[in-house]
Amino acid sequence: MSSITSGNAIQYADSRKLAARGRLNSEYTIAETGWFPWVARQLPLREGDRVLDIGCGPAWFWAAVINDIPENLHLTLADQSSGMVEEALARCTLLPFGSVAGRQTDAAALPFGDDSFDVVIAMHMLYHLPDPSAGIAEMYRVLKPGGSLAVTTNGVGNMRGIYELTTVFGSEPFDPSAAVFGYDKAEELMRERFGDVAFAQHPARMRITDQEDVFLALTSYPPGDGASENQLDSFRAAIAGAFKDGNGILEVEKETGLFISRKPI
Repeated sequence: MSSITSGNAIQYADSRKLAARGRLNSEYTIAETGWFPWVARQLPLREGDRVLDIGCGPAWFWAAVINDIPENLHLTLADQSSGMVEEALARCTLLPFGSVAGRQTDAAALPFGDDSFDVVIAMHMLYHLPDPSAGIAEMYRVLKPGGSLAVTTNGVGNMRGIYELTTVFGSEPFDPSAAVFGYDKAEELMRERFGDVAFAQHPARMRITDQEDVFLALTSYPPGDGASENQLDSFRAAIAGAFKDGNGILEVEKETGLFISRKPI
């Protein structure tokens, strides 16, 4: 079935479609520490490290956490979309890194030598791969012994109160990314390759006050972006009903986590 995990060439040609989903999370998430800084403060980064960000997107992460990370990092931005790499480079070359490079590439066939990086980061991207285990194997290969892989993804219960509304499109009532590469699969594949994995879940929830932001986010990817007028009308009605039940507010729980594995020395 078509989902957020399909049509990558169109979905991620640039950041416009991604921005609708990003807005929903950034505007309405309630957390003591925001998602990006929370991740940054747990990454095993040291001054001067060589860092590979696979599936970097427009590099919103690095712009948001530049004051939370060590100095003089040598950052390589990699993405299957050339448009995303261009945006990421434009953003990060203005930031105080030791060096910044960009590469359009397939995460399952990385054009880097063995033992090249101190830290590899893959944030919410492994569910886009036909075979996530192949991507993890490549990340393991390019890591130096003692280096770390940091992966983020969602649990199957993530934002269930929103995804239940998408059944009007024929979708399952849960996060489609977690169905492909959720908590269980992330732990299984990383432990299988590295032998160890540590997990932490970002403590957060959502309190959404604008129906249109829900509509725009959930129609920014398949099957919502190709829905018929009748389906879209039904979706708007489902959203309105959920907000009515919540007295004008839609509250949902989040399940978004960080997995870190270390390559044996």
